[in-house]
Amino acid sequence: MNRVFISETVNKIGEEVMLCGFVNARRNLGKMIFIDLRDKSGLVQVVIAPNLDEASLQAAREIRPEYVVEIVGQVQAREAGRENEKLTTGKVEIMASKVGIINSAKTPPFEIDNEERQASEELRLKYRYLDLRHERMARNLKIRSEVIRYVVDYLTDNNFIYIQTPMLSKSTPEGARDYLVPSRVHPGKFFALPQSPQQYKQLLMVAGVERYFQIAPCFRDEDARADRSPGEFYQIDIEMSFVEQDEILQLVEDMFTSMIKKLLPAKHFTYSPWPRLNYSEVMAKYGTDKPDLRKNQADAGELAFTWIVDFPLFNKQTAEDFFHGSGKSQWAPSHHMFTRPKEEDLPLLETDPGKVRSYQHDLVLNGLEVGGGSLRIHDAAVQEKIWDLIGFSAAQKQQFSHLMEAFSYGVPPHGGIAPGLDRLVSILCGEKNIREVIAFPLTGDVRDPLMNAPAEVSKEQLEELGIKIIHESD
Repeated sequence: MNRVFISETVNKIGEEVMLCGFVNARRNLGKMIFIDLRDKSGLVQVVIAPNLDEASLQAAREIRPEYVVEIVGQVQAREAGRENEKLTTGKVEIMASKVGIINSAKTPPFEIDNEERQASEELRLKYRYLDLRHERMARNLKIRSEVIRYVVDYLTDNNFIYIQTPMLSKSTPEGARDYLVPSRVHPGKFFALPQSPQQYKQLLMVAGVERYFQIAPCFRDEDARADRSPGEFYQIDIEMSFVEQDEILQLVEDMFTSMIKKLLPAKHFTYSPWPRLNYSEVMAKYGTDKPDLRKNQADAGELAFTWIVDFPLFNKQTAEDFFHGSGKSQWAPSHHMFTRPKEEDLPLLETDPGKVRSYQHDLVLNGLEVGGGSLRIHDAAVQEKIWDLIGFSAAQKQQFSHLMEAFSYGVPPHGGIAPGLDRLVSILCGEKNIREVIAFPLTGDVRDPLMNAPAEVSKEQLEELGIKIIHESD
């Protein structure tokens, strides 16, 4: 007999089925034992009568919450008045004919089925494989999966090509601290994990791909926030050639609008089409470039998307907002160093850089930035001027020689955007903390309690890499 999922039982009344899953709860009512059985598709009640074979009865007596079991039984309609309206399977139950224990389970360190989630984040992440059994967490992962699938299908149908760019790359000054990977084959040299696929996707435009995307992992050594995962995060990376800013915005707006209507029909939009607001006007009116435009912020189903455009090309550097890798210049890129200035503002690069506007665009949802992008510089002379203004040395410019060399063979005008997958999904799921939609996130202080990482490595491994650890007391 082939196993069926619990959700399928509602269509199999009168049939014998085999179910496998976790014991969600166990109840003794006289001689009868009731089990709530859980698998990825849902929950169903199993009735174990005292007339089963001895092996099944012994298994039923031993069963406890979170045991992994196999149940064979007949699907039957529940008696009128005994349905459970809270369950999609609440109108049926399984009358067991055979019960088997596949694996026993220790008592979990916290109540998996407790909606209050009293366990600390440290404990939940240490036992993340148990935490993910919770219905809400399983739902979050499912929504994340559905969002990814929709995006992949939508962009593929619109002639985009999914291309995976390298994880081992070169360290270049791009605004955040790099994660470095030492090379055993080339002692004293290092790869870097990419802060984003920025340079690779621009090189793909040089290659004539014209429409690229990927669900891209990005690695930045920066502090955590509720809406930002430390270390690793994912973005929906999109790049196009021969494109205007309006085309990029419209593509993303159409994709997310249709996606939400299909996957989350209970959600509703504050505005349609989405407003496109000028940066300076937004700052003057709201004091932030991430305004929350919902009409009712207590409404969990309301989604207020808005575009912010006409950003300044540069920001003044501060201790809190510092562009890692730049020199002592007062100027730092508002977005990144490859963002194209407005054509009409190009003369201001020489006279008043602070007034130069850019083709940057940010996507804001309910007061949080969920994506950013721009049209890119495709003129080598303009790129050189930007590097001068942010204080790059000749050596730092040389770190991008591969990109400028590629541009010398002809580069089309291009641009793109990278909505943050984790942050977008967390808002759609109604979660305040981004870690609730990531399968195995790091803690706020950048640790993995489950794997106990980061961890020390052996002396032999370090010697192979030509690395010596120097302690403060040394």
